[in-house]
Amino acid sequence: MTFSICVHETYENEDGEEHDRFGVAVTTRLPGVGTLCPFASENGAVATQSLVNVELGRKGIEYLDDGLAVEDALEALLNADDGASNRQLHGVDREGMFTFSGEDCKDWFGHLEGEGFTVAGNLLTGESVIQATADGYEDARDGDAPLAERLIEVLAAGQAEGGDKREELRVQSAAVRVETTEEPALEPFYNDLRVDASLEPIVDLEETYELAVEGYEKSLELYEEAYEDDDMGDDDGMEDGGADSGEESERADTGTDDS
Repeated sequence: MTFSICVHETYENEDGEEHDRFGVAVTTRLPGVGTLCPFASENGAVATQSLVNVELGRKGIEYLDDGLAVEDALEALLNADDGASNRQLHGVDREGMFTFSGEDCKDWFGHLEGEGFTVAGNLLTGESVIQATADGYEDARDGDAPLAERLIEVLAAGQAEGGDKREELRVQSAAVRVETTEEPALEPFYNDLRVDASLEPIVDLEETYELAVEGYEKSLELYEEAYEDDDMGDDDGMEDGGADSGEESERADTGTDDS
């Protein structure tokens, strides 16, 4: 299976300042979907799937960061892609959304758009999978839970509706990513999570999320003042221990994957 959701929300922080946030969540019956399909920045969210062309996601976000509208950015990339008929590509920015499913994607495949969000899937048991995902997001849209938590929940809703028809593929994966225009002292650990190989990736992603929230809250409790005083974070992305939290996997730079 691959089904995914991209969303845009506006919100007010504790200081009454208005911000934008973008999120993308995805799951599939193959390992490592988080390295291939979901992309986000403070300007938009994009998911590339079916016969994956990773560059559609990477360049899509680059174009959004350069100021292109999501419709123009993703349409231009597809027009230059000889394999477009095998692709699914969708995304959102502040002003709009874009959805595309090539005619050679594998059944069941399709997409839909809602207010501020897009959903798409392929190799599913039926249309009800993406409809349940969309309904789950709309039901939770105004909730108090962080966006990452809500996106994991809507993946679970789509999975419960049937998910993938390829039951012979046991090893699965799931991922969630959220970016905002807000700049907290410490970037929330729970906004960029992956389960790369699991028999129950959404369950494991939920557990990983809970642990990440626990770790984030404990770090703030112990080190918030130090993080606020640290002027290295914006330039180097460094946290205690010297790990580069912004480092991303370079897996499959030019490869494709049927997700």
